[in-house]
Amino acid sequence: MSNPQKIKDLESLIYNLELELKKTKVVLGELQGKKSKAAVDYGVKAAEYGRESTEEEGLVIEGVFNGQIMIGPDGKQYSVPANYASKSKLVEGDILKLTIDSSGAFIFKQIAPVERQRLVGHLVKEKESGNFVVLAGDKIFKVLLASITYFKGDEGDEVVILVPKEADSDWAAVENVIKNKNNNNYHDEEGDLGINL
Repeated sequence: MSNPQKIKDLESLIYNLELELKKTKVVLGELQGKKSKAAVDYGVKAAEYGRESTEEEGLVIEGVFNGQIMIGPDGKQYSVPANYASKSKLVEGDILKLTIDSSGAFIFKQIAPVERQRLVGHLVKEKESGNFVVLAGDKIFKVLLASITYFKGDEGDEVVILVPKEADSDWAAVENVIKNKNNNNYHDEEGDLGINL
């Protein structure tokens, strides 16, 4: 096994151990009654801020993004395309407008973003689920696979994420990925040059 591969494997082991430690700390904190920022009930927020109406362009529903889906004012859930959520850097609590036109097409638009804060963490792949998460400070954030794929993220890379400033969140939007030099593969316009650092 080459040194770069050994380094990558050791980094992966370290990040997974950190992930397990942070999960354990979260459980311990909950058992001790410690709470972080207030969690938001997006169903309640959607009922308060959302609306539904019929307009010229079709049925219009305003609701709240919960990290994966939009919750309408009546509690119905609407799938938000992961590519749209990633490209728009949607954050939990953002207000979205969904227009369902006469052909049945779903058109989403972000209309009221929540105030955000930027954090930097490390990208880790959970052993059990195989999903990517970001360790930032003492918190573990879920991220959309579409975002990680777009930025060509790999375990051990640094990740710049966006989260709500005033509320606790489980999900984060990926703003950018800073490649770990041991993970970098260089590409030219014709394809992979196959150079690993």
